[in-house]
Amino acid sequence: MSAPLQLRHEPHRHVEIVTGEGARLWRYVYAPATPANEAPRPFAHPVCSLAGDLLTNFRPNDHPWHHALSLTLTSVDGVNFWGGPTHAAADGYRWRDDHGAQVHRAWLALTPERLEETLDWCEPKAGRVLLHERRLLQTTVAAGAWTLRWTSELLNVTGHDLALGNYHSLSGLAGSHYTGLQFRGARDLLDEHGDATIGLRADGGLAGETAVHGAEAAGMEWSCQHDGSLRRTRLRFENLSGPIPWFVRAKLPLAAFAFHGAQPQRLSAGGTLRLDHQLTFTNA
Repeated sequence: MSAPLQLRHEPHRHVEIVTGEGARLWRYVYAPATPANEAPRPFAHPVCSLAGDLLTNFRPNDHPWHHALSLTLTSVDGVNFWGGPTHAAADGYRWRDDHGAQVHRAWLALTPERLEETLDWCEPKAGRVLLHERRLLQTTVAAGAWTLRWTSELLNVTGHDLALGNYHSLSGLAGSHYTGLQFRGARDLLDEHGDATIGLRADGGLAGETAVHGAEAAGMEWSCQHDGSLRRTRLRFENLSGPIPWFVRAKLPLAAFAFHGAQPQRLSAGGTLRLDHQLTFTNA
């Protein structure tokens, strides 16, 4: 049996989870220094396979507001927590002064197997808190694989209902239903080299971006081969509360746990949105 997981903590900056042998699995940056127009939020990067291959991409040159593995909401009553330009039906994508920020408040648990924290989701101008979050991040290791379970409970503290939207539901941008936990993958996830065993699939026998994007499924997988090492990793994404309409972009590459699609989701005053996801990274 391998040695237990270890935790390395740089206070007020980040936490790293490493194997008993000292190999880093992932770093969680809970006090980011990212630009305001990228909707600052905690993120996980680098995320690595057990074999040591990089799986995430942070601030890629095509979309710098894609922060590796991070929880986002495209729009909360008009506040952009995704980052980047905001889309409106009247004038399309424009840079607007509407970006929110997630602020780490306190650690409730800080062990290698269990990170638990509280955060506030704040609007850009007055800093008013819209959502108070309790986030639990659990790491487990098995033979040839490791798993990150990400559970978030977001409490509406405004005293009024909140509209949680995406650009498909809010401004008619067809297919743009991205929101929620997003995984921006390393370039190694690109699959344009003619190997049918590499690429993305969803439960129910769906294969390829056209079939998987928007499909209602509880889980999807992305298989890749890494530059340099030529090792392979299979990434499995699961929504533990049931099927959701996945958002995928094979050419970026990106997968988002889109918990709603064509219609905005309302979160009542005092109500809680619970997201429960699992990511498993297997040496293939």
